[in-house]
Amino acid sequence: MNSRSYITYILVFFGIYMNAQVLTPDEAVLLTLDHNYGIQIASNTVKVAENNTSIFNSGYLPTLTGNAGATYNLDNTEAEFSNGNTTVLNGAESSRYNASVNLNYTLFDGLGRLYNYKRLKEQYQLTELEARETIENTVLQLFSVYYSVAQLSENTDAIKETFQISKDRLVRSEYQFEYGQNTKLDVLNAQVDINNDSISIVNTEQQLINAKRDLNVIVGNKLPEEFDVDTTISFLFDLNKEDLWTKTKANNVSLLQIDKNINISSLDIKSNRSQYLPTIGLTGSYGWNRNNNNAAAFVAVSTNTGLSAGVNLTWNLFDGGSTLTRVKNAKIALENQQLQKEQILIDLERQFNNAWDDYKNKVLIYELQIENIKTAQNNFDRSKEKFKIGQVNSIEFRQAQLNLLNAELSRNQAKYNAKLAELVVLQLSGELLNVKF
Repeated sequence: MNSRSYITYILVFFGIYMNAQVLTPDEAVLLTLDHNYGIQIASNTVKVAENNTSIFNSGYLPTLTGNAGATYNLDNTEAEFSNGNTTVLNGAESSRYNASVNLNYTLFDGLGRLYNYKRLKEQYQLTELEARETIENTVLQLFSVYYSVAQLSENTDAIKETFQISKDRLVRSEYQFEYGQNTKLDVLNAQVDINNDSISIVNTEQQLINAKRDLNVIVGNKLPEEFDVDTTISFLFDLNKEDLWTKTKANNVSLLQIDKNINISSLDIKSNRSQYLPTIGLTGSYGWNRNNNNAAAFVAVSTNTGLSAGVNLTWNLFDGGSTLTRVKNAKIALENQQLQKEQILIDLERQFNNAWDDYKNKVLIYELQIENIKTAQNNFDRSKEKFKIGQVNSIEFRQAQLNLLNAELSRNQAKYNAKLAELVVLQLSGELLNVKF
């Protein structure tokens, strides 16, 4: 394939993205919150936990059951009455019918249901924190891919600019060769360089397409076929380490989760202890009974209706020690949760300090890369002018061109690495979902 064919191919390849929609960071976050499948599953889990905190799942309401039955008998009966008379019945029919409504209500169960109900409330709040953790991790994943798309987009622009310079150089070399100002080797070198730039563009564009597909998956496949992202980055340079560490200890989702687990373990101890106490229950029943007796009975038909009520007490005086074992194990579980909190706090401090230092270093690297761009651009501009007047050969000019390209690519990478490092610090401090992207 000659150089003109490469140029045509690249221009067609670029034309796909000319009218693409620009996806802003805020729009990407909203799409993710609304359509990401992991977040939707976490939201449904929260709804289940909320349903479990309903009064209908508390054990405080009575139970009401209805019963009904019918019995039919066909008997051969020989009956002897007190006056000495006897009766023999073959195929004597009798039937019984009954219906009742029964009420059961627990008046006191050693406060077990109270602690269980409080536990469900704590479990609901823990589920909310787990959903928040899912959202934070998903948003961080979103921006990792979003900034990858942005970086590849800027890389593509930089390589395209290099490609355009290589194309101009090829044209200049061909003219100079025609007028005998250089050799065929300069033309061939220019063709090799333009081919290499073309290959770089194709590879980068393919990486960009793949990254956009990854981004579309995170937002629930709600993006149009063609879209671009905003490559503008703003840093929160007013971040204060001490303030963020204070917020981390107060709002970090892992610490909040372990606090909820400690509360749940405390309630488990009280719930198990409640089994030492008796259970007092109230029962009530309203029933209807009808008996259709055979001829041997003194009463042919009897019908009864009535209301009954009662109070019962159940006290498990000794259960073989199972309740005692559960209480001891619940205390150990609470102690483990408290130890885990101390461990998480130590590890969190390490993570925070590492993330803060990483953020500051990457911001510094980004600033240095910006200065490096100025130097590389100045060097390239000088080499370009000298190349035009023949004071610099094509190899030296190409090296200056590559130096500028590499500086631009490094600047792009440093910019998005620094922003991601900033988001990690915000996530640890619990502030990730409170900032405007």
